[in-house]
Amino acid sequence: MENMIVVPGLGGSGRDHWQSHWLQDWAGAVRVEQRNWDQPDRDEWVAELHGTVQRAEGAVVLVAHSLGCHTVAHWAQRHVAQVRAALLVAPPDIDYSASRGAPIAGFGPTPADPLPFPTVLAASSTDQWAEIGWSRLLAKQWGARFVDLGAVGHVNPAAGFGPWPRGEELLRDLLAETAD
Repeated sequence: MENMIVVPGLGGSGRDHWQSHWLQDWAGAVRVEQRNWDQPDRDEWVAELHGTVQRAEGAVVLVAHSLGCHTVAHWAQRHVAQVRAALLVAPPDIDYSASRGAPIAGFGPTPADPLPFPTVLAASSTDQWAEIGWSRLLAKQWGARFVDLGAVGHVNPAAGFGPWPRGEELLRDLLAETAD
């Protein structure tokens, strides 16, 4: 697939993360790079995503995990671009996560407007950073199709996710739905 832009969350996506596997497996995939993965700054993260999208030729597909999902939502409020679709996986509840020590309060408040491109939001019923009901509501606000992944934690290596065939299936289905 050409022009896949991977948008990692807090800490970046290490080499065992499913996003890193996708970068190796999907031709043309690029990763948004951030100056500081551990002390995120919303404006910097949004600017880096914007620069990555601007460098792409043609339509892009955004694949975001965790705080990367909020980066996409904040970016979409400010910019119009050639986004074909987005797969957003395990977005954290900003207020809840910040209250538990995650350095992400600066990403609040969470945008409540629908995203201007077809979106799938996939979440887990056992994610320690967001309750499934909150994730369902967020998908509705963002105009996304919601997918309940079941009891799979935060959908990261700590939860057993390296390669993630189900995620690739979700992405392929989304792309088939948005084909010209």
